[in-house]
Amino acid sequence: MTLKIISFIFLFGWMFSSSLLAQSLHLKAVGANEVDTSLLNSLDYQQTFNDFNSLEIEVNSIANSLTHLGYLESKFVHLNKENDSSFVAKYILGDRYLRARIHFDRSFNPKIIKLISNTITDDYFEVEVNSLEASLKTLNAEIANTGDPFSTLQLTNIKKEEGVLYADLKIVEQQQRTIDTIIVKGYEKFPKSYVKRYLKIKSKQVFNLNTIREKTEVLENLQFAAQIKDPEVLFTKDSTLLYIYLEKLKSNTFDGFLGFGTNTETDKLEFDGYLNLNLVNNLNYGESLRLVYKSDESEQKTFDVKTKLPYLLGSPIGMQLGLNIFKKDSSFVTTTQFAKLDYQFDSKNSMALGINTQASTNLLDNPILTINDFKSTFYNLSYNHTRPQRYDKLFPVNFLFDISGGMGKRTIENIGQSQTKFELNTFKIVNLNLRNSFYGQVSASVLNSDTYVENELFRFGGINSIRGFEENSLTANLYAVFNTEYRYRVSNSLYVNSIVDLAYYENQLLDIRSKLIGLGFGFGILTQAGLFKLNYSNGSSENQAIKLSNSKIHISLSATF
Repeated sequence: MTLKIISFIFLFGWMFSSSLLAQSLHLKAVGANEVDTSLLNSLDYQQTFNDFNSLEIEVNSIANSLTHLGYLESKFVHLNKENDSSFVAKYILGDRYLRARIHFDRSFNPKIIKLISNTITDDYFEVEVNSLEASLKTLNAEIANTGDPFSTLQLTNIKKEEGVLYADLKIVEQQQRTIDTIIVKGYEKFPKSYVKRYLKIKSKQVFNLNTIREKTEVLENLQFAAQIKDPEVLFTKDSTLLYIYLEKLKSNTFDGFLGFGTNTETDKLEFDGYLNLNLVNNLNYGESLRLVYKSDESEQKTFDVKTKLPYLLGSPIGMQLGLNIFKKDSSFVTTTQFAKLDYQFDSKNSMALGINTQASTNLLDNPILTINDFKSTFYNLSYNHTRPQRYDKLFPVNFLFDISGGMGKRTIENIGQSQTKFELNTFKIVNLNLRNSFYGQVSASVLNSDTYVENELFRFGGINSIRGFEENSLTANLYAVFNTEYRYRVSNSLYVNSIVDLAYYENQLLDIRSKLIGLGFGFGILTQAGLFKLNYSNGSSENQAIKLSNSKIHISLSATF
């Protein structure tokens, strides 16, 4: 029994010692002289290994490192075994080449070469030898992006003289690829006109995958569709198929608000509100329809409908149509119609040319001089720039600039009056950090005329202009409103904000020039039903003290379906 134990201990010790020996192989790299050996030591190569295979891999890695450093003529000579655990690898380094001068022909695009070299002439460029391989990969990738994904680069006529590597660059080209078929997956009914006009991707277009990816990124600007993954390409022997992966989004919205406050004359609580319905892309054409009905505390009623039809018959031209009916208690009713043709330059910029007609009727039994029946016609030119704020459901638009101008004529009892009209609406969100932001908006309108009537003046005030005032309670031939909010994002679905609104307006008909201010606070919360907002504000003019009895509370809910 004792003998067996002794034998077992001996066997275990022998196996353990053998294992230790097998795991302790050492490598030393030497050159033809002390200088070369010193350089090899500076490579900081691995010297201890667990097995012989790992040691062999490191021997080859040293040879590759020498080539990368510019020792293009270096050679691995042999690997000698000094004892059971030590090996010596010998190398001949040869001359070192630091620069490579690569000659190219006139057909090569010099703009691509600027990506890799600062030394460029009409027929050659220079790079460091240790970056030559990476430079050629960069060039090859750029050539592939220009429509030839299967092209390769070759260096020919290689020469080595006085530390410089000389070679000719040759492009082995395949037939240039163009997009033959565009296939939309996930949302097969996505409007084809948007692929051609909005994304600007067409059949027979030179294939460039990077450009295609950049173009499809603008899908994030659309309300009704989103990209679910990067586009893919299928190459066959004689065709190129591009796959775009999209999903349809819920883009219809319905919102309204309820406002209430105390009437300063009757001291009674009064209510006002509106309904706003937006239908987007329900016919899979990219079309939109907006319907608004508003009834407010001043016995004013507004009916407004607008529609937009993009890319008519697949062309870059779209159409906008609108109808607005405004009734002021029993004083007058005004009907406005417009038609526009717009051109969408890209996903952010568009321009429109249109006509606007207006007809107003005096409803008073005892007419007054400031309200008259009239008809007017304006020819308008407008420009719109919209910049989205990606992946932000609370504030989806970061910047808007919308300006329009028109020339026309108003007719009262067969007497014509030339007029001009300008309108501006712009806002910007400045994001200070992830939680804090500043919002600023400017709205301004100007009507230039020798004479005015009340029923043609601009109407403003309320939640969509200067807050703290009754809806459309102010009339002007010129006004400018500056809305500001400091916003603090509590979470991705909740924010609180301050309200500081300033305004200036002129009413030449009543000889009024006044400055206004609106102060308050509010919050917004994104719920499953939609975006719920509440604002509390108080407004006053420059000659009027702020009274709490004039405060307004505005509540709105914008639901998406």
